Amino acid sequence: MEGVRARWVVAVCLGAGFTTLLDQSVLNVVVPALRGSLHAGTASLQWILAGYSLTFGLALVPAGRLGDLYGRRLLFVGGLTVFAAGAIAAATARHGWVVAAARLVQGFGAGTVNPQIIGLFQDLFRGRARARALGAYAFVGGVAGMLGPLLGGAVLQAAGPGSGWRLVLVANLPFAVVTIPLALRFLPPGRPAGHTGDLDLGGLLLLGGTTLAALLPLAGTGGGAWWLLAAGAGLAAFLAWERRWTTRGRTAILLPALTRNRGYVLGVLVAMCYFGATLALNLVLSLYLQDGLHHPPLAAAAIALPSAVGFTLTSALASGLRRRGTTVALGVAVAGIAASIASVELLPEGQVVWALAVGQFVTGAAGGFVNSPNQALTLSHAPPGANGLSAALLQLSQRLAASVSIAAVSGIFLATAAAPGGHTAAMAHGAALCLGLAALGLLFAALDRDRRRDRRRDSPGPSPVAAGRPSRVPSED
Repeated sequence: MEGVRARWVVAVCLGAGFTTLLDQSVLNVVVPALRGSLHAGTASLQWILAGYSLTFGLALVPAGRLGDLYGRRLLFVGGLTVFAAGAIAAATARHGWVVAAARLVQGFGAGTVNPQIIGLFQDLFRGRARARALGAYAFVGGVAGMLGPLLGGAVLQAAGPGSGWRLVLVANLPFAVVTIPLALRFLPPGRPAGHTGDLDLGGLLLLGGTTLAALLPLAGTGGGAWWLLAAGAGLAAFLAWERRWTTRGRTAILLPALTRNRGYVLGVLVAMCYFGATLALNLVLSLYLQDGLHHPPLAAAAIALPSAVGFTLTSALASGLRRRGTTVALGVAVAGIAASIASVELLPEGQVVWALAVGQFVTGAAGGFVNSPNQALTLSHAPPGANGLSAALLQLSQRLAASVSIAAVSGIFLATAAAPGGHTAAMAHGAALCLGLAALGLLFAALDRDRRRDRRRDSPGPSPVAAGRPSRVPSED
């Protein structure tokens, strides 16, 4: 792809990524103000927090597969337009349930856009160029995470909690307005070269129903046991359908080249644990600082800022990092979360804020060495013609983990904090769940590293590189 146009494609993708990620980073800051202004109950609050991930997850796989088969530009532009419309609806809402519904719309739009971003990087770039594009995407996410809380806190402090949260929820709108026409101008219009196969509509419907049944109880819906049973039945039906579809010679969603590839599966598990742990930790920290320590939103954002700074700095250096590096970084993140829990339990209030800021920097810096390298290593296993689908399945797994983690942590925090003086225990218990997830991610990364070491030791003959053949999976050590 020619250099100038390639740079514009990357810029457009980064613009869309910044738009959706900025929205995500400011939400935690405005939750207390929004709750007070609209008198939103616990159920509405859970829907506002988790509903975005619900529809994001539902849209990912269909959007990824449609992009593979029919082209990415229309889905990219349509998804970003829907996302912007949802932001306007949320900012003008008069009731908590309207905000929750608007967040569902926004999640659907963002879930349509994001597989196209990663799919375009997979389609148009190879090797180091692809790693740099993914690294730039992670860097932009870090910048959004850094600016979002500060922007949200500053707007809330200037405009007041009554109307400030409304302005914050449309802070991403100018970026969407600029990005949409650029996407129409520079993104390739047709189907990606070499992308063929079936839509597998039955598989998409069964996977969507299963995902919905699994996520609904996590968003505050009653009848959790029945929904989980429905999710189990849906999963069984989905797997049976996929086997039948494959035996008929058709292209299923669960491509054997992905689901039987241990490297891809372990990479997805690492991403799930990391994504769930970090998003849930950001939420519980924001609730603790504002509800427990009574810090204003801007001060709470400033305490969380070191995490975004650390993530941004290391994301710029993480391009091409191997599995050994991501494993070490996950170990550092585990240590940082554990230190934050200890500081909340042991230090006086005047010192705990500084300790949390240091812990945030450590975990954020470690995360910069995990996110984009793990994504690049995982997606290097994608078979030809399934770049959007492989990215969508990866992101769907992350969103499922985020929904479970956010719902669990918010439930733990709100239930524990209700007791007198319970905010310290609420923070410690919520962060302990995040610690467990990060430790599990460390285990999966170590297993992937061991798998690659064993494969190299047992593999006879010359390596693919020595034999003159390109190696799709780089050495991890």
